[in-house]
Amino acid sequence: MQSQQELSSFFNETRTQSELICSFLETEDYVVQPIVDVSPPKWHLGHTTWFFEEFVLKPHQKNYKLFDDNSAYVFNSYYESVGDKVMRTNRGNLSRPTVTWVYEYRQYVSKAMQQFLATGKLSAEILSLIEIGCHHEKQHQELLYTDIKYILGNNPLFPKYNDQFKGHPIQDFKKEWLDIAEGLYEIGHKTDDFCYDNELGLHKAYLPEYQISNKLVTNAEFMEFIEDSGYNQVLLWHAEAWDWINENNIKAPFYWHKIDGEWHNYTLNGLKPVTPEAPVAHVSYYEAFAFAQWKNLRLPTEFEWEAAQEYFNWGSRWEWTESAYSPYPGYSKAPGALGEYNGKFMVNQKVLRGGSVATSEKHTRYTYRNFFHPNLRWQFTGFRLAK
Repeated sequence: MQSQQELSSFFNETRTQSELICSFLETEDYVVQPIVDVSPPKWHLGHTTWFFEEFVLKPHQKNYKLFDDNSAYVFNSYYESVGDKVMRTNRGNLSRPTVTWVYEYRQYVSKAMQQFLATGKLSAEILSLIEIGCHHEKQHQELLYTDIKYILGNNPLFPKYNDQFKGHPIQDFKKEWLDIAEGLYEIGHKTDDFCYDNELGLHKAYLPEYQISNKLVTNAEFMEFIEDSGYNQVLLWHAEAWDWINENNIKAPFYWHKIDGEWHNYTLNGLKPVTPEAPVAHVSYYEAFAFAQWKNLRLPTEFEWEAAQEYFNWGSRWEWTESAYSPYPGYSKAPGALGEYNGKFMVNQKVLRGGSVATSEKHTRYTYRNFFHPNLRWQFTGFRLAK
């Protein structure tokens, strides 16, 4: 765990980064919620602020005065044990509180937190809460990028977010199959550094001999799948996936558009031609599985991914695995509301590993277990193959 002084700097750095991400927005961009999975940027800014107020300041700062009595109702997300909240689908219907109000709320809570961190020695329990709060906000920084991309990318004008974000780095090295020996491999978080509870429960997994690609599947490779009518070959798809692509008319990765016979994709720099050498992004687990079937290959399990990760570069795409999201041996939820953070989502979801171009610095590690429903595509999701 970080020292109190280190944590104070980490807190300030984290709060500043969220506001930097939003600095490229127009006021109108802060309020939009196109679908249930995408939250308005101003809600993210408010929710990450409420987290510190609700879990740190309210119970631990003597005589703390709430900025507003309605903050919890507006900015609670899924913490059922904390109290009532605005329905998730209604976040974009709230013109009030205003963007200006949300920034005032952030300043009020940030100042209170800075004072709290500067007054006396805090217990390990409280420091741990603050560290979780910082990493929670870093998760929402990634969501800010991907939600902003969804908001702007579904605008028919395809407006640019900025020129700085690099969303499609090229893998400039030769593709190879890595041979991983049969054996028992330690899985899970090993150090005293920060991790989430779903990474705990260090255990051994037996893995037969396998091979895994050192490169992610590229846009060029995925174009071949499309050109070979991969989206029309029923035998490549799970039954649920086949229903999904047909009901939603899915014919390509999310944000792809065929213009004058050429594939383009919306990026945070605007609408651009697809870069063939870049790893494919914004594909669902369903699509990753179908592609692997088409290649007569498969997706790695999360344990195979973890055992091999030191031999390849990861971090540009959240990588779908074949593993269902479930608890490690001996898993135990944290007491109270924070126990709702991970455990209650361990059903009907797939594990993703690695991190993405939108993941904040100091927030990913090779044991990190992300998880999403298999149809979701708005994150920077990609995949590598195994055999």
